[in-house]
Amino acid sequence: MKINGRQLLQATVATTMAFTMLLAPLAAATASAAEGAKPGPIKSSSASTAGSSEQQASPQIQYQIQAKLDTGKMMITGKQTVTYRNTSTDGLSEIVFRLFADANRSKETQPQMFARSNEEIAKANPDKKSEDFLGGIDIISVKDAATGRALVTSNEKQALTVQLGKALATDEQVTLELEYKTKIPFGSQRLSYQEDIINGAHWFPVLSVYHEKTHSWEKAPYSTNFETDYYEVADYQVSLDVPDKLQLAMPGQVTEQPAGTGRKMVAAKADRTREFVFFASEKFQKASKTKNGLTIEYLYYNDRNDPAKTAVINKYIDRAFEALEFFGEKFGKYDYPEFRIVESHVQGVAVEFSRLIQMGLIGPDRNPATDSVFVHEIAHQWFHSIIGNNSETESFLDEGFADFAMCYFFESKGDKINGFDGIRSYAIPADLPINSVNDKAGDLWQLLFYKNGRLAIYELYRTVGEEKFDAFMKEYFKRNAYRNATVDGLLTTIEDQLGPEIRKRMDDNLNKPGFELKPEFQMTEAETAEFSRRTMLDMYSGIEEMNPDLPQETMFKIVAKALRGEPLTIVYSNSSSPKANAQQEQMIESLTAFLSTNGINANLLSERQAIKKAMKTSLGKSNIILVGNPRDNAFVQALKPTIAAKAGKTGFPWKEIMNMPGLHGAYAMIHPYNQNRLVVHYFWTSDHVNEQAAEQFITTAPIKTLMPTMNFYQFFAEKTDGSILKEKWIENPISKLFQTEE
Repeated sequence: MKINGRQLLQATVATTMAFTMLLAPLAAATASAAEGAKPGPIKSSSASTAGSSEQQASPQIQYQIQAKLDTGKMMITGKQTVTYRNTSTDGLSEIVFRLFADANRSKETQPQMFARSNEEIAKANPDKKSEDFLGGIDIISVKDAATGRALVTSNEKQALTVQLGKALATDEQVTLELEYKTKIPFGSQRLSYQEDIINGAHWFPVLSVYHEKTHSWEKAPYSTNFETDYYEVADYQVSLDVPDKLQLAMPGQVTEQPAGTGRKMVAAKADRTREFVFFASEKFQKASKTKNGLTIEYLYYNDRNDPAKTAVINKYIDRAFEALEFFGEKFGKYDYPEFRIVESHVQGVAVEFSRLIQMGLIGPDRNPATDSVFVHEIAHQWFHSIIGNNSETESFLDEGFADFAMCYFFESKGDKINGFDGIRSYAIPADLPINSVNDKAGDLWQLLFYKNGRLAIYELYRTVGEEKFDAFMKEYFKRNAYRNATVDGLLTTIEDQLGPEIRKRMDDNLNKPGFELKPEFQMTEAETAEFSRRTMLDMYSGIEEMNPDLPQETMFKIVAKALRGEPLTIVYSNSSSPKANAQQEQMIESLTAFLSTNGINANLLSERQAIKKAMKTSLGKSNIILVGNPRDNAFVQALKPTIAAKAGKTGFPWKEIMNMPGLHGAYAMIHPYNQNRLVVHYFWTSDHVNEQAAEQFITTAPIKTLMPTMNFYQFFAEKTDGSILKEKWIENPISKLFQTEE
C-alpha cells in the first residue's frame, strides 16, 4: 500500500504511541530466598460452583506423555495416555482433541502475527525452502487403554474426533492411548525452531473444551489473525528424551536423568496446569532465586559470560517477584512453587504460557525500570493461566485484564506513563464492541482487546473505588480460578458484588460499539500534553540508552534534547520565490506538527536582523532546525565557513553538496557557538524542490530523521528523482517493527 507523506506522519506518530510500552527500557529491584510448598489439589475447571483452590479436587484430565525429540529431523515421536472424566450432565459418545500443530500444514493456516518475522528469517536463510517453514502432527493410532481396541477417529481442521463406542456418563472416565509424530517447522511460530532454540508449544494432542450449553465440543482451528489458546486445566506428567546438551524450560517440577549415549530424559510433573510447553537450546544459561516458597528461574543467552548480562537477568527476576506478589495481593495467590522465564529470538512479540513466559533477547545495558511487556506477560498468569477463557471468542478477558493489571502495577510504583495515565491516553472509540470475536476484530484486535478493554476495566475501577474493586477482583478470581471464565460470568460477578447499574454500564461498554470512557475520567488537555511529552521523553531516552555509542551529530537527538527542556528554534530562509516559500511553509508545518505531537513548542525565526541580533544570545543557547536553501538562510550565511567545517566532521561534504543544483536532504552538526547544542538543516540547493520529489521529501523527512523508531541519520542528500547521492546512518535494531509496507 502506498501512502502520502501527511498520512505517513499521522500513521507513524500513532504507531509510535501505540508501541511506547514495547520500546521502553526494561525493569527491576532485589530479593532474598526461602523454601516453599506445593500447591493443593483443585476441582474440575468445568465445574460451576465456587470455592477456593484448597477446597478443590483433581482436574478432570490427566496426561502421561512419553516423547522423543529428534533434532536432526526436527521430529517429536510421542505416546500419551489421557484420562478424561465427564463432568457434564450429557452422555458423551465422542471426545475431541485439538491438533494446533496442524496450523503449520500451510502458510495460509499459520498465525499471521509471525509472517513478517518468517519473511526476514527466509531472507537470512536462502538455503531453506518454503516447505521447511511448514510442519504438522500425524496421528498414528488411538486406542481405548482398558481394552486395547482401536477407536474410530476423524481428523478435520485441526480437530481429532474420537468415537468412544459407548457413551460416557456423568462422572465416568475413560483412558485413551495415542501415538503421533509431530514435525517442527523452521522459522518463527509457537511451534518452531531457528538458530539455536526450539519453541515447543502445541506439539501434542490436547483435549478440547466441552460446551454443555450447546452440547458440543470446541473445534475451531487456530486463529490466523490472533490466537486460540483455550484449554481445560489438567495434571501433566511428561518425559522428554532429548540430546543431553539441550537445556530445557518447562512448567512444573523438573528432573533429569541419563537416557543412553548422548541423551537424557527430562521429566516434568505439572499439576493444575492449563497448557504444557517446552523450550530447548544448547546455549541456555540459568539464573534462579527462591523467596517465600516460590522459585523463579530465567533461562537466557550469555555466550560471552558477560557479568552485566547476568546482572540484568537477576534484576528481571527481582521484578518478577514484585509483580507476582502485587497480583497475588490484589487478585489471588499464585500458588505454584515455580515460575519460569525464557529468553528467545522472538522480535516484537512476547508470549504467555502457563507457569512460563517467553521474552525476546535482553541487552546487558537495559534499565529494567519500565518493562511493561514483561509485567503484562506475568499478569497473564492470572488472566489466561489460572483463570482461563476462550481467546478465540472473548479475548478481552485475558488481554484486557492483563493489560489493566500491568498498568495497575505501574501505578502502584508511581509510574504514570505505564500506569493509569497510559490507559487514559489511548482512548479511541471503535465501530466494533470490545467483546468481539477474533475474526470480526481483524486488525483492530489490539485496540479492542488490549486498549479499550483495559479502559473499560479502568472505568469500573474509578467508578467503585480501589477498595471495592479489589474485593470484586478477589471474588472474580475465587469463582474462576482453574476454570474457564466468560464475559457473562464476569457481568454476573459485577452485579452480585457491585450492583445492577454497574453491571448494565459494563455490559454496554463491552458489548456495544463505540465505547468511550466517562468524561469525568478522561484526560484534560493539559494532562494530555504533559503525558505526551513524558511519554516521548521516556521513549527517546530509552532509545539513547539502548544505543550509547551513537555520534552526537545524530538528527533524532535534537528532539530528545528539546524534550529535556532545552530550547529549540526553527530558522527558515527568506526567499522571493512563491514556490520556495510554499515549500518552506509545508516543511515547517510538518516539523511543528511532529514536534507538537511530542509536546514540544519551537520558536520560529526568519527575519535577517532578528537572526543577526540573536546569533550570540538566544540562538547561541538554542538547538536549531534550519529550513531552506542555504543561500537564503541568514544563519547559514553568517556562519558558512564554520558550518561547512562542523558538518564536514561527520563526513558530509557541505561545500560540494551545496554547490550542486537540484539536490535536497538533511544533515546534523554541532552548534557553531555551543558544543552542547545541535543544528539540523533540511535543505534544497535549487530555488525549490522539484515537483517530483517535493511531497515525499517535505512531509516525510522529519519522520525519517527525527523518529526514534527509524534508523539513526547523520545526513542524506537526494537527487531530483529521489535517489540517494550520499547518506550516512546507523541501523536502528527496532526500525523494522515500524516499517510501512508499500
